[in-house]
Amino acid sequence: MTDPMTNMPAMSPPRAVPIEKARSQWRDIWAQFRTHKGAVWGLGFLIFITLFVAIGPLIWDVDATKTDIRNKNMRPFYTLLWDSEARFTWVKPLGSDNLGRDVLANLMQGGRTSMAVGWTAMILAVVVGTLIGVLAGFFKRIDGALMRFTDLVLSLPLLPLLLVMMLLFRDTLRATFGPETGIFILIVVAIGLTSWMQTARIVRGDVLALKEREFVLAARSIGTPSRRMISRHILPNVLSPIMVSATLGLANAIITESALSFLGLGFPSDFPTWGKTLFDSIQYMEEYPERVIWPGLCISFTVLAVNYIGDGLRDALDPRIRGQ
Repeated sequence: MTDPMTNMPAMSPPRAVPIEKARSQWRDIWAQFRTHKGAVWGLGFLIFITLFVAIGPLIWDVDATKTDIRNKNMRPFYTLLWDSEARFTWVKPLGSDNLGRDVLANLMQGGRTSMAVGWTAMILAVVVGTLIGVLAGFFKRIDGALMRFTDLVLSLPLLPLLLVMMLLFRDTLRATFGPETGIFILIVVAIGLTSWMQTARIVRGDVLALKEREFVLAARSIGTPSRRMISRHILPNVLSPIMVSATLGLANAIITESALSFLGLGFPSDFPTWGKTLFDSIQYMEEYPERVIWPGLCISFTVLAVNYIGDGLRDALDPRIRGQ
């Protein structure tokens, strides 16, 4: 086709080139996370167990500490009880223990306590570990002292240390805050203050590498104060190892709380947790093995799910793997 004025070929109008929408970094992380089947399963189970212990007691509103001696040692899925109106009713789907307490209600209430301790202790450990790791990696003059202190705490036998802390401060905190709240504070602080060292070492290593990068050197050259460099440039770039360390810390806190409750140094005897339920069921393990199986499965599957989530996050937050 020619132009009649100039007898030259007419120029076709330029075509609009579609601009590809920039993909969000979090969308890329989620896409990589979904490729890890174990991590997806772990996330699904963690959501399920969280809803189970958070919303379950609102639906199954049975008092977990109520004793019913007349209906003790009931088997699961066969708990037909004769009520006052001479009718059979299905009231204890997972059976009852040696005091007639409902096992399902104990699992829900105990899981709520164990998960609350795990999340709170994990947050405390991550905050302390991140603070010490960032300070040690960014400020060279205090690096040696902080890392030697970290090595000292790492060399301590943690379980005996936890037992000593429980024995020394248990009565004081129980008298000050009450039996349940005092023990909760003591367990959270004890676990949190003995679980921050791995996070501190990981964060310190990343900060040592980051502070020699070009964008940090450029920020330092224009006079950016250290506090602003840490909050704007350092912390956002060490978020991925902190998240992975947090998942592992949650699993460790749940196991530690269960171990303390199993040893009888946790919450009061009438306050259910997964570890306490497991401890109460040991002497009836041969005759009623399901009482050990239920809390054991809850602890094992929750810890396994959290570990899988940590593996998936480690792969998804690594840009070298995410780009493949």
